[in-house]
Amino acid sequence: MADARRTPADDRIAAAALHLLRAHGARAVTIEAVAAESGVAKTTIYRRFRNRHELLAAALAPLTRQQPPAPDSSDRERATWIVRSAVAAIDDGIGPGGFASLLIDEDPEFSALFRRILTAHRGRIVDALFAAGHDIDRGLADTVIDAVVGGYISELARASTVGPGWEERMLRVLTTALPSGV
Repeated sequence: MADARRTPADDRIAAAALHLLRAHGARAVTIEAVAAESGVAKTTIYRRFRNRHELLAAALAPLTRQQPPAPDSSDRERATWIVRSAVAAIDDGIGPGGFASLLIDEDPEFSALFRRILTAHRGRIVDALFAAGHDIDRGLADTVIDAVVGGYISELARASTVGPGWEERMLRVLTTALPSGV
């Protein structure tokens, strides 16, 4: 699904694949299920993708194309961007169903695919920390991202939703824990 030639059918295919992944996990994303969910014929889907893993890779690709914060962003703006970007891997990416699939390694090929996407996504977040000129080691930057994602998943597990105020609480943690904010 190249962005320049993206069609309404491509959008419906991606939306259906992500909906199935988020709600039911990686194994639920089959060409047949995506066709049924999207209303796009299987033959059309197969013309675009050789298999479900190619389809999933295309549907998840937008995670790796996030715009970084502006170079002149304040520490608070950069911290907000970091929190929202880290959470996007769940919310805009694999969702709870895909996350569960990843944790239990239900589909090793999907797990490897998503880990590659996640590595690129995480790299952009870490780059944003360094772009601000903060003297922070890579291990600490990775731990910051882990803390954000872990806190988000913990809130989902505890309350089955992420309630109002979570982002603000996480921002307070980040801005007090890191040198010069974030």
